[in-house]
Amino acid sequence: MRYACLALPFLLIGCSTLAGGGATPSGAEATLALLETTDLHANVLSFDYYKLKDDPSIGIERTATLIKQARAEYPNNLLFDNGDALQGTALADYQALVRPVACGETLAIYKAMNQLKVDGASVGNHEFNYGLAYLSQVTGSHFDVDGVPADAPRCAGPDFPIVLANIYSAKTKQPLFAPYHILTRQIGATGPDGKPLNATIRIGIIGFTPPGILSWDKRWLQGKVYAEGVRETAQKYIPRMRAEGADLIVAVSHGGLSGEPYDPGMEDGNYYLAEVPGVDVLLMGHQHLVFPNPASSNPNFNLPRVDKTRGAVRGVPAVMANLWGKNLGVIGLRLKYDGQHWRIDKARTTVEARSSKQSDGGYVAADPAFASLIAAEHAATIRYVQTPVGSSDFRMTTYFADVGDVSALEPVNQAQTAYVRDYVKANLPQYANLPVLSVTAPFKSGAAGPADYTDVKPGPLALNNAADLYLYPNELHAVKVSGAQLKAWLEKAAERFNRIDPASSARQELVDSAFYGFNFDAPTDADLNYRIDVTQPAGQRIVDLHYKGAALSPSQEFLVATNNYRASGGGNFPGLDGSKTVIASPDASRDVLIAYVRKAGRLTRARNGAARSWRFAPVRVEGQVVFHSAPNMTELARDAGLSGVTQLNEDDGGGKGFALYAIDLSK
Repeated sequence: MRYACLALPFLLIGCSTLAGGGATPSGAEATLALLETTDLHANVLSFDYYKLKDDPSIGIERTATLIKQARAEYPNNLLFDNGDALQGTALADYQALVRPVACGETLAIYKAMNQLKVDGASVGNHEFNYGLAYLSQVTGSHFDVDGVPADAPRCAGPDFPIVLANIYSAKTKQPLFAPYHILTRQIGATGPDGKPLNATIRIGIIGFTPPGILSWDKRWLQGKVYAEGVRETAQKYIPRMRAEGADLIVAVSHGGLSGEPYDPGMEDGNYYLAEVPGVDVLLMGHQHLVFPNPASSNPNFNLPRVDKTRGAVRGVPAVMANLWGKNLGVIGLRLKYDGQHWRIDKARTTVEARSSKQSDGGYVAADPAFASLIAAEHAATIRYVQTPVGSSDFRMTTYFADVGDVSALEPVNQAQTAYVRDYVKANLPQYANLPVLSVTAPFKSGAAGPADYTDVKPGPLALNNAADLYLYPNELHAVKVSGAQLKAWLEKAAERFNRIDPASSARQELVDSAFYGFNFDAPTDADLNYRIDVTQPAGQRIVDLHYKGAALSPSQEFLVATNNYRASGGGNFPGLDGSKTVIASPDASRDVLIAYVRKAGRLTRARNGAARSWRFAPVRVEGQVVFHSAPNMTELARDAGLSGVTQLNEDDGGGKGFALYAIDLSK
């Protein structure tokens, strides 16, 4: 029997029936757990393909244990993935670029997610990194877009529905994926008489991804798809989901929180998505953070009506489960039936992001099923990344990139500079007289823990080392900018730092953790020199900017090598929106680096790891200026010429394994 139900706003969840057709009695109660993984980035096993060693802090095989525990605790449960599953490890690159999976094969990450019995998933921005044809194939979809053959076969995909509502085919004006899916599940409940009963509930999932993909992966997406903002899209589809019988609507939104004024193109729009009537639960991602987290200093977690302790955004239960399988989001929804509707009892609903790291510092055990599940793909990837490319006489790391170590940055910049110069000579003689610079960033800067740094030891270099130096499957681009625009670029990068008060005797944090390390662009060119004055407000920090010994002219023009993400607007750097691109190379940035190392044969610190373009403007600070990195690494700082760095505590007390360092800004 079906009943007509009012689509009431906020946390009302339709009506339900007992299995067998009887109506659910008023006063019935149930608990339903919604479990979230997000930003797995193809980390199936607890293994680092770049360092070729086990890493127990990562991997779905660890998350699987958390999931098993949560399912034992909550018999009524559903597991959803928030996206960014397909890219991020050498395993992912191997299956996409080196030995592409065949139509009848299932990706390793999807094998693992099938093993977990995922109930549904959305799509992250990194799903688009390998192009639409690849994404169409591996998800078992058929995209009606330019570039995907109309007669392409329907290939093997995952065993669960994938939803994405705000990305549309330019050809058909229809969503690229199904915008939403409604799951029908039987749940155990308790009647008002205390006796157990079964009821049917229909859970609607709707997916969102950042509209910025149109810029970040412009080479794949331009003219083929378009995006809508999360708020408008939700307002369009949620009434349809209610009309089709969805009792509970879960927004699986690959984005985080931002208090910036709403814009349809904004990257992290969930603060505004949560205010759309009908959004009952919010699953977040993309920002690689833990929410709820009462200890977080992230300003977006302190926005009005964001409860970083209980896990709610504008009253909507919300969770974000970090990255790489380190955490599992668990929302324990307490539901009560009032005769017409299931209601979420917000006072008793719980939200947490459970960590695979235990109180004793160890990690939950890995589920052994996953190692055998992808054994062939794992072994093939290891063989591939061990391919030799050259050698180095120095250690290239990013442990101290925030305070001036360029050992892992300069080889990338040199490779990009050489490529652009050769390209201009062969193809763009009109730019032959423009100086060529290059910028890159420390892609691994501790965001995922003390093991999340580039660390390439001296000695033979293989493909895995190149992938450690250049993490992302970007393509090399070059832009033409003026001296004024270059300064604005460097000013934006300098937002990596907090403003330091020289007169304060209190301990001050140097690095703004809310500013991603991969946006800290740095040149490494002996001809370009400048200082960063962290006592000044953002936008006024670049001082003593010189090129070849003279003050940089605002009108002087440069070609700057970077990647497609930055050149097309990634990171919201001023003036970089794709319009200044003069070289859009078909070559991947990592391949450019590999070719450079092969040609050089042997890298040395003197030639390839010591050219610093920037230093901090000297200032004497009354108190300590501190930052965090992996413990016991001060010798690397000295090797990089950073004499003002000292380790204060081997354990910074944050529970993540970082050490606390101080920097003397007067040196």
